[in-house]
Parts: sequence; C-alpha cells; structure tokens
Amino acid sequence: MSLSEFSLIQRFFTRQSIKNPSTRLGIGDDCALMSIPDGYELAVTTDTMVENVHFFAGTDPELLGHKLLAVNLSDLAAMGAKPVSVTLALTLPKVDENWLTAFAKGFLNLAERYSVDLIGGDTTSGPLTLTVQAMGLVPKGRALMRSAARPGDFIYMSGSLGDAGLGLKVKQGYDCADSEAALARFNCPDPQVEAGQALIGIANACIDLSDGLAGDLGHILQQSQVGACLDWDALPLSKAVTDYINNTGDWSMPLTAGDDYELCFTISPEQAAQLKIAATKIGVIESQLGLRLNKSGHIQLLEVKGFEHFS
Repeated sequence: MSLSEFSLIQRFFTRQSIKNPSTRLGIGDDCALMSIPDGYELAVTTDTMVENVHFFAGTDPELLGHKLLAVNLSDLAAMGAKPVSVTLALTLPKVDENWLTAFAKGFLNLAERYSVDLIGGDTTSGPLTLTVQAMGLVPKGRALMRSAARPGDFIYMSGSLGDAGLGLKVKQGYDCADSEAALARFNCPDPQVEAGQALIGIANACIDLSDGLAGDLGHILQQSQVGACLDWDALPLSKAVTDYINNTGDWSMPLTAGDDYELCFTISPEQAAQLKIAATKIGVIESQLGLRLNKSGHIQLLEVKGFEHFS
C-alpha cells in the first residue's frame, strides 16, 4: 500500500518534539505559528538542491539530508542568526521508504543538534528536488551583512579552504591519498553556527563560502563597493589540497571551488584583537575596486567568479 502525502510526513518527519520557545505551532495545521521575541529580527533563507546539479545521483540519503539542512544553517550563520525553525519541501520521483528513513535521519539529527524545529513543508511527485526554508533570530539591527566592509579591514576565514572542492575532484576520479577526509568535507559540511553568532558586534561584513572564496568574497566587495587583496601564502590549505596543487598545477581550485561552508568575514584591525573564534587572516580590504592575489610577492588580478546555474 502506497503512502499518501500526509502519512509520509507523519511517518518520517514528525518524530521531533518542539525545541524552540519561538515555535507556537508546528506540523499539523495549514500554517505554522512562530513568535519573535522583543529585540530580535527574523532572518530567512531558502536553498534548493536538485539531483545531478547539486548532488550526484545515488548519493547516500543520510548524508544528503544532513547537507541540505547544513547549507541553510550556514546562510543563517553568515548573518549571525541563531537557527530556530525550518520548512522542508520534497519532490520525489517515487516513495522509497528506505531512502526516506535515511534522509530523515540525517536531516533531523542535525536539526536536533541545533534545537531547530521542522515546522512544515510540502511533498510532491517529480524529479528529485529538495528545498529548505530556514529561519533564525538575530538581535535587531545587528545582523552581519555583505555591505559593511571598509578599506583597511582585515579579511579572515574560519576553517580550511578547498577540501570540499578536493572531495568533488575525488568524486570525479582524482586519486587522493586522503580521499575519505576530502569526501567527508564535500558530503557532510559543518555549518559554522556558533562562530557566526560570536562575530556579532565584532565583524563588519560576512558571507559563507558556498560557491568559492573568489566568488563569495566578490559579493562582499560588490555590495560594499570596495576591493581586496588576498595573500596566497596565508591561505589555510590542508596538506591534501597542497598536494593536489603540486600534482596538478591547478592552484586556482581552492579559490574557486565551492561547498566549504566556512565563514569569510572582514574586521577592523582594532576589533581583530577581540576575536574569540579560530580563524585565519587571509587578506585586506582596499579602496581600489577589484580582487587581487599576492602570490609570493607577485600581484595579479583575480576574476571574481563563483558557481552560476545559468552561465
């Protein structure tokens, strides 16, 4: 007997108890109800993942459930928002109970880690397409935005750069000695939720690295009407990524590959001493427009380009 839309939701996606006091009504009615505490604003983001565009056919559904939620929590982190709730829309070619069980496990385990309530969504039939809308709370007037970088700001990033891009290369056939670690970074990103909240009142501008450092930092430069120079020798590259560059000569990969989901932010020199998170200084904001790279003393212009769906 096939599952109806409502029994599918009931069976696979309602095992959560309500975690957040802001959730007044969750799954089960025409709409969910949320309250916004005094002194806070609601940050809202939406991401869609499509099979064979954002993920390979046959991807482990538990990892896919985790990644789908993680990329949305990463957007909230980039604004300094504390995640509260999400909605989930699934377009499925068929109802596969084993697939749904694993997908829900990956999705809801990460949701519980951050006390995020799944408060609604939709299911329909069609090519495998997964959409999440995520909501978070940020102190009123204090959200981190792309438009606040200033000349003289230092550029920092959390974590390391290019490991997820290396994981994609492994999926495409590259032979890497540390392939499992690279694949883990590609398949199972760790959203920098706590780091984003710790940057409120300290960082000026912030973005998460979803489409590559050059492209994502380019959004900050465009929105803030400034330029930047990155220091190649300061980039936090793992040994595996460094080995890849040495083996292939493809030094641009860590600058243009996506899926790292680390935070890139700008901060004044005075405020840099107040940083309470692990991060690496990788460059400086300049008044001259454009993105430049200081590669061992040689300054070159970088094309500001990330992943684009319709290019």
